[in-house]
Formats: sequence, structure tokens, C-alpha cells
Amino acid sequence: MLFALIQTLLMILGLVKWIVIIMIIMSWLFAFNVINGSNQVVAMIWKLVDGLTDPLLRPIRKIVPNISGLDLSPIVLFIIIFFIEMLLSSWARGMFF
Repeated sequence: MLFALIQTLLMILGLVKWIVIIMIIMSWLFAFNVINGSNQVVAMIWKLVDGLTDPLLRPIRKIVPNISGLDLSPIVLFIIIFFIEMLLSSWARGMFF
């Protein structure tokens, strides 16, 4: 039972990583005018992705400042997710302390 719960949490963390990657790529595409934010489909996807990632990134953005306009909060979030994944994986193998 506990193993199934840990595996589900690991899957959710993997999905969060992919959503953050999509957010990063879309923000670059917006910045370089590759995609148009006034397109309904693009705006809908951006609203969904931003709505899912902003609650996770907002507390990190309060702590980690932008460096020359570069937002490092997704990198910090990836490090946090990696740490949680390693804890859960080691706990699932019975190696947790």
C-alpha cells in the first residue's frame, strides 16, 4: 500500500516537471515572438500551464532574485523535486534512515 502511494507521488512529481518544462519553453517562445499570445488556443494553454506552475514558483521567486532578468525559480524547483524524489525512492527501498 505504501509502495503504491510512493509510486503515485513520484509519477505526480514527474508530471510537475514536464509542466514546468512546457512553461519554460512557452515563455521563451513568447519572448522571441515565435508564438502569439492573442491566439485563443495558445492563450488557453498558457493560462493552464501558468496556473499550475505559479503557485509552486511564487514562493521560490520571493526568495531567489532574478539574475540579469533570468528567472532561476524553475531550476530551484527542479532541485527540490529531485530531492523529494530521492527521499521517496530511498524510503520505498527501505533505506530511509
